[in-house]
Amino acid sequence: MSDKEKPTADTVETVESDKEVKEVPAQKPAAAEKPVATEKPAATKTADKAADAAEKPAAAKAADKAPAEKPAAAAKPAAPAAEKPAAAKPAAPAAAKKAAAPVESKSAPDPFQMRRRIIWTSIVAFVGTTLLGFVRFFLPRAIFEPSTVFHIGYPSDYGIGVDTKFQNQYRIWVVRNAERLFVIYARCTHLGCTPDWKPGENKFKCPCHGSGYDTEGINFEGPAPRPMDRAKVELDPEGQIVVDTSKLYSWPKGAPTEFNNTGAYLQV
Repeated sequence: MSDKEKPTADTVETVESDKEVKEVPAQKPAAAEKPVATEKPAATKTADKAADAAEKPAAAKAADKAPAEKPAAAAKPAAPAAEKPAAAKPAAPAAAKKAAAPVESKSAPDPFQMRRRIIWTSIVAFVGTTLLGFVRFFLPRAIFEPSTVFHIGYPSDYGIGVDTKFQNQYRIWVVRNAERLFVIYARCTHLGCTPDWKPGENKFKCPCHGSGYDTEGINFEGPAPRPMDRAKVELDPEGQIVVDTSKLYSWPKGAPTEFNNTGAYLQV
């Protein structure tokens, strides 16, 4: 090392003093040790207010503006009543009626109540049917037939020939000839069918097996074994004919006839 390059004592002190001067601000600046509260300038305050205003929500801005808008709405004049359309007046009561009408709420049916009704209905029906059968057991099982004794009018009401007007009601024919008036019981002697009067053929004809009878009920064709029976006839005190079908006169095959007995005919 040359003499120029060797540091002297003065040089060393100078260098050290320079270092100290330079190191003092770097080691502990006054502002870093304790920040001093200083007043913000006016421009900074204005920027802070602008930032606070930007952070407010839209709802707060709307609330701030609302009071300002109310006076404007209040300032509007009300529309005159004459300008309203005539059709709008009756609509208001109708709308009020609809709004006032109560809403009916339908509750769901109770399944237990329905079950109880069905059970009780079944019990009542069963008891009623049983009671009806019990009462019916004590009633007589009879077939109600028309009376066997009845009036058929006066002898003058009948002409010569066969009258069939009582066939359906009493099952009889009224026959009149030149001497007698008698009543034939309309029952075939073969199997009990009801024969028909055939005026064109002038005979009674059984529809079941073809038995034929003449105007006086005497059999002449078919399987009928004997003539048809005759009912009892007589006159009451007023002169009307009384017929009794419970008393019949017959003419059995091979036996004497009963057609000439008293009560088997009326003399005319």
